[in-house]
Amino acid sequence: MLEKILYLGARLIAALILFQTLYFKFGAAPESVYIFTTVGMEPWGRIGVGVAELIAVILLLLNRAAWLGAALALGLMVGAIGMHFTRLGIEVQGDGGYLFFLAWVVAICSAYVLIADRKRIMAIVRRC
Repeated sequence: MLEKILYLGARLIAALILFQTLYFKFGAAPESVYIFTTVGMEPWGRIGVGVAELIAVILLLLNRAAWLGAALALGLMVGAIGMHFTRLGIEVQGDGGYLFFLAWVVAICSAYVLIADRKRIMAIVRRC
């Protein structure tokens, strides 16, 4: 029972954080424009990442596809964390590292979902 609660909680937390950031990406909020300009991906990267995050949210909310959403979200967060380490810095425009922290939360939740779904994933891999 606890495992099911943790699994659902990890999916929902990751999906909620990703969903919340879509407003900033699709709305061309100054913070998002600054971030993607700094990493050399404005505007196509901001929109593309937003679309990928929206797909991850949808997949995370679907029971049978949650692992796909988690894999996509984890990949996106590895990229985001990498950009923080290499180009942006931990703190972006005085946020105290909040965006960096959120990226780690999504990455950890996504990794948990993948670990929890490992049997389902391996069954799919064996069929291929």
